[in-house]
Amino acid sequence: MKFAIVVQGNPYASQSCHSALSFAQAVIEGGHEVLRVFFYHDGVLIANRLTAPPQDEQDICADWQSFAAKHDVELIACIASCLRRGVLDETEAERYEKEASTIAPEFVISGLGQLIDATMNADRVVTFGA
Repeated sequence: MKFAIVVQGNPYASQSCHSALSFAQAVIEGGHEVLRVFFYHDGVLIANRLTAPPQDEQDICADWQSFAAKHDVELIACIASCLRRGVLDETEAERYEKEASTIAPEFVISGLGQLIDATMNADRVVTFGA
């Protein structure tokens, strides 16, 4: 079975990013496929490479990156949500004349078309967060 996952909750104010990652790992362990993970609204904050969680806390951004690399899963961050929250790739940083890219490796900024495509091609869509 193919799953698309949507994450909307702030990674530092809710459990949505953690719960979504646990669910995605269980999907893979169950022999199923995670087609794509789409981060939306405050969920895009997970893609900010400039965060530095304390050593005694889980680095959820790094954990998502490891998961994506290991299982070849797309991590898509909504462009409109990213722009509002300062999560930029090189192209967007240049376009808006900002000093640097802030997006973490393994994450890609894209539009809602990626979410629509995922919902059309997945057997199930599971949403975490608001």
